[in-house]
Amino acid sequence: MDFAHRLAAVRKQRGLTQQALADTVGIHVTQIRRYEAGTSQPTLDVLRALAVALSVSTDALVFNEDERGPADNQLRLRMEALESLDDDEKTTVIAMIEGALLRHHARQALTGRAG
Repeated sequence: MDFAHRLAAVRKQRGLTQQALADTVGIHVTQIRRYEAGTSQPTLDVLRALAVALSVSTDALVFNEDERGPADNQLRLRMEALESLDDDEKTTVIAMIEGALLRHHARQALTGRAG
């Protein structure tokens, strides 16, 4: 299944119309129609917004199940387990993840300038 079909399937599973998804993401409904028809691809920012609006990972929208590695599945299972944490524990985990992402982006920026 390709991105267009996965997007439409997840949207329908969530019970959203194309218009409701477009409103949530902040784009015109015509763009959602183009994505689902396979005639256009979203930018990374829009892809992220679609994933957030649909409560799925971007990987779930972009890749087939068999294209995702075991590490992806382990991470997904751990993320699902976080739902059982209380709000303070979730806040702590989010802060740790944001710190790791900031370090990653800083390393990427430095590597990009050095090369």
